[in-house]
Amino acid sequence: MELRHLNAFVAVAEELHFGRAARRLQMAQPPLSQQIRQLEKELGVQLFRRNTRSVRLTSAGESFLEPVRTVLDDLGTAVRAARSAGRGEYGRVTIGFAGASSHETLPRLTRAVRAAHPGLELVMTGQTYANVALTRVADGTLDLGFVRLPVTRPGVAYRVIDEEELLCALPSDHPLARRETVPIEALAEEPFVSFPANTGSTVRDAMVEACEGAGFNPRVVQEAPDSYTIMALVAAGVGVALTVTSCRHIQQNGLVYRPLAGPPIRRQAALAWRADNPSAALRAVLAVAEDALPTPVRRTGPVPH
Repeated sequence: MELRHLNAFVAVAEELHFGRAARRLQMAQPPLSQQIRQLEKELGVQLFRRNTRSVRLTSAGESFLEPVRTVLDDLGTAVRAARSAGRGEYGRVTIGFAGASSHETLPRLTRAVRAAHPGLELVMTGQTYANVALTRVADGTLDLGFVRLPVTRPGVAYRVIDEEELLCALPSDHPLARRETVPIEALAEEPFVSFPANTGSTVRDAMVEACEGAGFNPRVVQEAPDSYTIMALVAAGVGVALTVTSCRHIQQNGLVYRPLAGPPIRRQAALAWRADNPSAALRAVLAVAEDALPTPVRRTGPVPH
């Protein structure tokens, strides 16, 4: 068992998608799949259940994940300790993000930090829903989180970095796809695809709130852990979805996006951190973020809280 096998396992376990995990590791997908097979063969257990639409951890994979993270963290600490003596600097910032909705903002931040402070290490944790990221920032297990307002945790500071609108994702052959805008009440009888309930997804919360405001409860027929899978299911005709504008970069055959009719339903995205976090590395990242992710000019119209 080699270190590359453990890194490959954690990347796939966090992304739940071999293509995205390969891009994260800056490698091709076939060698990544081969490393996972080698690891499963050595362990004698199956770590993932995979098919053409999804990747899931088995019970063995779930049990393996946290110990592997601990091993990699301990090894990283040892490596950083050795290197810091030679270069006279040491710093590590853990960042939680949701994946698709951080498609533009996260790379802008990480590139700027690496250009300004090449000695700082950024540890990114994907598939972290906004409310989960906020909880982990509050309890100190994350330094920085991509979240959405409102931020109500005591001791947590934040700065708005983006403003998004709720919009409708539809199969391209759906009758409503022919309209320029979609009245939300027209979705009352539609099957929905969404994030799982009670997982900390603010997009799921916004969907339920918007539908209830239009007089109905959304009928969710399929749940998925990330926006990429949700949009694939919509394109396949499983149902419709409400998503945010930052996910419009997900383009697939059979998928269209339409604005909702009426006043825009907006959500503000923010960076959040503990106000009493003493980390000098975090302060350096926040300073860079002021330029890389400036607070946008507030648009007119209501922003729900």
